Amino acid sequence: MTNPSSILTDSHGREHTYLRLSLTERCNLRCTYCMPAEGADLSPKEHIMKTHEIVEIAKQFVDLGVTKIRLTGGEPLVRKNVEEILRSLAALPVELSLTTNAVILDRYLPLLKELGIRYLNISLDHLDAHRFLMTTLRDDYDKVMHNILLAEADDFFTVKVNAVLIKGINDMEVVDFIRWTEDKNLHVRFIEFMPFDGNNWDMSRLVSFDEIVSAAMQHFGKENVLRIDDRPNDTSENFRIRGHKGTFAIISTVTRPFCSTCNRIRLTANGRIKNCLFSGTETDLLTPFRAGADIRPLIKNAIRSKHAVRGGMDDSAFKNPGNHHNRSMILIGG
Repeated sequence: MTNPSSILTDSHGREHTYLRLSLTERCNLRCTYCMPAEGADLSPKEHIMKTHEIVEIAKQFVDLGVTKIRLTGGEPLVRKNVEEILRSLAALPVELSLTTNAVILDRYLPLLKELGIRYLNISLDHLDAHRFLMTTLRDDYDKVMHNILLAEADDFFTVKVNAVLIKGINDMEVVDFIRWTEDKNLHVRFIEFMPFDGNNWDMSRLVSFDEIVSAAMQHFGKENVLRIDDRPNDTSENFRIRGHKGTFAIISTVTRPFCSTCNRIRLTANGRIKNCLFSGTETDLLTPFRAGADIRPLIKNAIRSKHAVRGGMDDSAFKNPGNHHNRSMILIGG
């Protein structure tokens, strides 16, 4: 059992028990808001954490109070030795979950079930095959949809579908996504478009929390849009349409930040801590780990230095996002 005094706590009193661990910078889709049009400058292979390094560094976080690990990418399932990684991490005393684009998810569902990995976050920005192709630059819509429904049909899995909303790209699909929850046990989450290097972010392209709620109320009726309880440390505000089997939620990082209850840490595929998705600074763990150093003080210091809100970005920073440099999303991990 973890000693409560060893739990990673920042200077604002927030305890960090949730690690989002990126396995790879590579992906089999090319979503335009995630990967710059000119491509991303990927880390050399020797700079990416090896399997045993992922597992040993993860153990260090568990010793420091982490109770939940979510595997991200890139696309984590394209990593060649992902089965070995999954088996090793599933043996740790944590809740292990996965974020995926679902292109090859069907190959791994039996393994995930065997290992008790039941929580799946699946990225899907369109319910239209043509728009899917325009955003991902890949003709994999049918595969993704088949695999989402395959997982949803198995009561073992809890499936969240994440859609990044961009005005003029998929904001017209908000109602379609919510309607999808009528007879499917899916949890659709709308994510406000966020600025990262190379994704041409602009405030005018943002679909806000208020706009999403307004669209839902106009179509389904205000009295039928029910606010439901959020879980502790939730990043989303959750809703259900009266009579629907599934739910929908909004992750409003830009217009209604949820930083006061943040318990998340990110570890990039090249072994660097980002203590916030928006943080412009990182802490290298992989180099000292390979040198045999104790990385726990580095982890503690990285968390202790976390800003109160959005990596130090205030609302005014969104007016001039070019002044705030960060990695492309694919190099961070979802």
